[in-house]
Amino acid sequence: MAAGGSNRLMTPDETAERLAVSKRTLYAKWREWGVPAYKVGKHLRFRERDIDHWIAQQACN
Repeated sequence: MAAGGSNRLMTPDETAERLAVSKRTLYAKWREWGVPAYKVGKHLRFRERDIDHWIAQQACN
């Protein structure tokens, strides 16, 4: 595991579960919320450490 968290790419289902929102809400709001995401082919993926960092930033605001 790299410093600062895991480089594992999570699916939208896994990410939505981690954020405690529906997958539909995640797809509709990820850009507006500023959640970092990556396109892998035609699929949307979220890096685990980016999501953990984003959650921590939201808690501080």
